[in-house]
Amino acid sequence: MVTVGEILKEARLKKKLSLSSLEKETKIKKEFIDLIENNLWDKLPDYPVVSGFVRNLAVFLEISAETTNAILRRDYLPKKLHINPNPDIESKFYWSPRLTFVTGISLLTLLVLGYLGFEYLKFVKPPELEIYNPKNNEVVFENKVKVTGKTTTDVILTVNNQPILLDQEGKFQTEIEITKDTSNLLFKAISRSGKITEKVRNISVE
Repeated sequence: MVTVGEILKEARLKKKLSLSSLEKETKIKKEFIDLIENNLWDKLPDYPVVSGFVRNLAVFLEISAETTNAILRRDYLPKKLHINPNPDIESKFYWSPRLTFVTGISLLTLLVLGYLGFEYLKFVKPPELEIYNPKNNEVVFENKVKVTGKTTTDVILTVNNQPILLDQEGKFQTEIEITKDTSNLLFKAISRSGKITEKVRNISVE
C-alpha cells in the first residue's frame, strides 16, 4: 500500500529536488517535509496544518492534491492525548455571603469559647493577693495597723478573721485593731470556687 509520504518523495526525486530546494520553493521547512515523507505523523503539527503542507507540496510537484490528501486522511493517525489523571486546576477564591456567615459564626464561637475558658481558669485558680501594708517585720507603735493591698474582685478577704471590704477593682484599705500580743497578720482570700490564698505579715507591737 503506497503512502502519501512515498508518493511525495517519489515525485520530488523525479524532479531531482533536494529537501532544501523544496523548502526554498514551498516555504515549508525541510524537517517537516522529511517527516511527511517518512509518515512520522506524531512528530508533525495537527492534521489541518499537515493537510495544507501536503496540498502545497502536491501542487508544486505537479501531482493530484485531491489524491494525496485522500491518502493522507487514510494514513494520518490521530495523536494520542496524554490526559493527566490529576490535573492541576487553578483554584480561584471567591468571597461569598455563605463564607461570610460561616466565618462570622466561627469567630463568634472562638470568642465565646475563649471567654468561657478565661472565666473558668479564673474560677478554679487560687485568687491573687498583694499586700502593700504593713511590710513584713514592720514595727507598730499603736493599737491599730493600716492594711492595704489588692486581690481578685469577687473573693472574701479576711485579716486575722476580720472581714475586709473591697472596692470595684479589688483594692482594700482599712485599719485593724491589734494588741501587744499580736505578732502577725494572716491575710486570707477565698474565691467562689473555694480556692484559698494566704499570706502572713509579721509585725512587732511596741
